[in-house]
Amino acid sequence: MAHPLSPPIGAAAIIVAAGAGSRAGQPLPKQFVPWQGKPLLRHCAERFAAEGFAPIVVAIPEGTDEIAAQALRGLPGIRFVTGGATRQASVRAALEALAGEAIHTVFIHDAARPKVPLPVVARLTDALIAHDGAIPVLPVVDSLAHADGTVMGAPACRDQLRRVQTPQAFRYDAILAAHRAWDGEPDAGDDAQVARAAGIEVALIEGDESLHKVTTAADFTGGLVPLRIGTGYDVHRLAEGEELWLCGVKIEHSHGLAGHSDADVAIHALVDAILGGLADGDIGQHFPPSDPQWRGARSDRFLAYAVKRAALLGYAIGNVDLTIICEAPRIGPHRDAMRTRLAEVMGLSINAVSVKATTTERLGFAGRGEGIAAQAAVTLLAS
Repeated sequence: MAHPLSPPIGAAAIIVAAGAGSRAGQPLPKQFVPWQGKPLLRHCAERFAAEGFAPIVVAIPEGTDEIAAQALRGLPGIRFVTGGATRQASVRAALEALAGEAIHTVFIHDAARPKVPLPVVARLTDALIAHDGAIPVLPVVDSLAHADGTVMGAPACRDQLRRVQTPQAFRYDAILAAHRAWDGEPDAGDDAQVARAAGIEVALIEGDESLHKVTTAADFTGGLVPLRIGTGYDVHRLAEGEELWLCGVKIEHSHGLAGHSDADVAIHALVDAILGGLADGDIGQHFPPSDPQWRGARSDRFLAYAVKRAALLGYAIGNVDLTIICEAPRIGPHRDAMRTRLAEVMGLSINAVSVKATTTERLGFAGRGEGIAAQAAVTLLAS
């Protein structure tokens, strides 16, 4: 028989992911940075989804909807809310988003704690039979002392102290009322503090060392290959009546390149090189030709996306080497403009961007003037 408060029945999860995560020293908020092969936020979201929590409300920073959606792509029951200026404000926004639904229990968890051990979930669920709230804690094993500036003060008694973790579990109505009653001063360090201020008895259950909080840059160094290399190759047909775009620069010519987007063959090869270096598919998977929204689209949008995608997965572009293969037009007069545009879109120094051209000595489709080919190579550096 199912437990009356088992997670799949009337249990929602809230993941607090609205912070800047600046101590992690990453180019993105740390919750979106890869950790052990996937975005940090995704680890705990996958666990809650697998255990039947629904919905899963994720509080995120303003303006990060797209990157958050990418990080949690494919997971069921995900909803996003914009977080507030404090942790408590973010949690309240998520709780309010659940108002009016048949939610009995809510687990509130920090995105910076990627592991969610099932025994902890079970102990929290059991504790809610007799209590309105429960939190996982661990004993303090180190000696403690009060500090007087940089001078040691009186010792503190560790027997009465506990290390508090998340997820923290509550009956939904009780914790919603507690957050609505919170006066906001000072900011609440966690939801147990909000609950206690409202008179809720919070049970302590055994936590787990695996609930370690990922905090600093050193916590991210274990899962990434320091250097990756990607290559890309693309071909487009030359046709009358089409515009000719190469490396994001429009070139006056008798023929242009035909394709679903602007057919910028050089950028397409470069995008494939970046995605290939990430082992993240190819341009056709991310921007399918069958999708009408990409008809006539400027390819520099695809390149900006690929660079963002690399950052999401923990990598920065090191350098780019691009070769355009054609008989005409001549690339030399446009080379500096091409390098400048690519560097601008990718946020690189122009010294990290190489654009070269070659012919095929009038052999093959390029030699006959039927099309233009491009090949690219990139280095990706763990950031």
